[in-house]
Amino acid sequence: MAKLPVIQYPHPVLAAKAEPVTVFDDDLRRLAADMAETMYDAPGVGLAANQVGVLKRMVVIDVTEEKTGLTVFVNPEIIEKSDTLIDHEEGCLSLKGLYEHVKRPDHVRVRAQDLDGKTFELDCEGLLAICVQHETDHLDGIVFIDHLSMLKKQRAATKLRKLRREEKEREKERAHRMD
Repeated sequence: MAKLPVIQYPHPVLAAKAEPVTVFDDDLRRLAADMAETMYDAPGVGLAANQVGVLKRMVVIDVTEEKTGLTVFVNPEIIEKSDTLIDHEEGCLSLKGLYEHVKRPDHVRVRAQDLDGKTFELDCEGLLAICVQHETDHLDGIVFIDHLSMLKKQRAATKLRKLRREEKEREKERAHRMD
């Protein structure tokens, strides 16, 4: 397993639609394992393949506190959504440090394949439902701030630029101290 670099917004790959997976082999299993390691190391609760520069319809998710509930969704599609929306603060490994409130259905049913190509369906509620929707959005070229009003999206983009400037300043200071 290897930790992969996470692509940062607004990289064009994050706006691209991922292609369906048709080959279920060791390369796909290795990618899933590398994505899981990357997600856990970040730390995060979900990661889509295009966030690591691979335009394949695959996501890894683990919303457990113990990090023992890894699920790999290959070619996921949400086949049912509740009418009840919940407001949840979301973050994203591709928009590091930015958190905004997004309203999403509180229950979804997802159909996907596992790493052997076997189809399964899963009812998801709460954080898992939010995470499944967030990660499947990535596969369609949507990031969570795309769900915000134009004004809130502009404010979020400004906040993100500020966070990145501050991070660069801290990196410069650390490098200067090492000299």
